[in-house]
Amino acid sequence: MEVNNINQLTLIAMIVMVLISFANFFGLNIAGLAVIIGIIVYFIRRESLDGFKLIGKNLKNKRIWLWIFMPFVMNILCLALAILFLPEFIDHTYDRTQFALTPDKILLLIFQLGLFAYGEEVAWRGFFQRNLLKVLPVGPSIIVTSILFSIGHFAVGSFEIVSYDLFFIFINSIFYGIVFYKTNNVWISAISHFIANLFAYMMILLF
Repeated sequence: MEVNNINQLTLIAMIVMVLISFANFFGLNIAGLAVIIGIIVYFIRRESLDGFKLIGKNLKNKRIWLWIFMPFVMNILCLALAILFLPEFIDHTYDRTQFALTPDKILLLIFQLGLFAYGEEVAWRGFFQRNLLKVLPVGPSIIVTSILFSIGHFAVGSFEIVSYDLFFIFINSIFYGIVFYKTNNVWISAISHFIANLFAYMMILLF
C-alpha cells in the first residue's frame, strides 16, 4: 500500500474511521463518529459543494440511472424476502435506526434520511473511497469501503438476522461506490442512497 500517495491527516483519519467502524462489535455504539470524522476531513480537504453544479449533467447520462436505482431494487428484494422468510428482520431494522429518526413527523423524517444519506456518502465515498483509490484499484477500493460501511451498521441480534441485514447493506454500498466512481460526484451517490433508504424505511413503517 503506497501510503505516500495520501497526506498524513487523511491517512490518520482513515485509520481512525476503520477502528471506529469495528467498535459496534465491542458494544460501543460510536460508529457514527467515523462518519463525522470523514465529513470533517473531507470539508477540510475539498470544496463543500463538491459536484453540486454537475448534478444535472450527471443525471442526463441515462446509463447512470440504472446504477442509481439498483439499491432501490435491492431493498425491494430484501424486504420481500424478509416478509416471506424472516419477518423479525423488520423489527431489527426499525430498532437499529429509530434512535436517529423521527417516524411520526414525515417531513422531518425525509429531511433526516436525506441528511444522513449525504453525510454517509461524503464520509465513505467522497472521502474514504476517493482516497483509497489512490493506493488500490477501483474494485478493491469499493469492496473495502463497503465492508467497513457495513460493519459500521452492525447491531446486536441473532446471527441470521444480522447477517441478512449486513449482506444487503454491503451490496447497496457496492452500488453507491459504483455510482460515485462513475460520476465522481458525492451528490449523485447520495441521491441513490436517499431513494433506497426512503423506500425501505417507509415500507418498514407500514409493516
